[in-house]
Amino acid sequence: MGANSPNPVRILVVDDDPGDVLMIEEALADSDVDKVIDVVGDGQEAMEFLRREGRHAEAMRPDVILLDLNMPRMDGRQVLGEVKQDDDLRTIPVVVLTTSNADTDILGSYTLQANAYVTKPIDLDDFNDVVHRIDEFFGRVVVLPKRS
Repeated sequence: MGANSPNPVRILVVDDDPGDVLMIEEALADSDVDKVIDVVGDGQEAMEFLRREGRHAEAMRPDVILLDLNMPRMDGRQVLGEVKQDDDLRTIPVVVLTTSNADTDILGSYTLQANAYVTKPIDLDDFNDVVHRIDEFFGRVVVLPKRS
């Protein structure tokens, strides 16, 4: 995975805002990093996807998770806590990508072992730039663990 990898980077986007999901998908599609994007709309579905349960029984393990914090049913903090406590999932890098810049959310996310915390910019160009940087970093720079 990562630098010079022949396999596409698999990205799981966990976000309940269809507008943000569309912007993330468009920004990711706009780069030349080879990738596969899966999207789920809340934390409960994210855990079903990651554990390959129900309709996600055929889901492929992501190489990186882009995680919103504020979602219905199960929020990003709960997802982050469950992922990082799970022996099979904890090695997947989790980037919190959220509108919150509250110190409690930032500290809380790192306490729960987030790999990065990124605030979603309001400006579309800035938003695209941030997502491109995440994509470049995890698609080209970082060496990711092999999928199990």
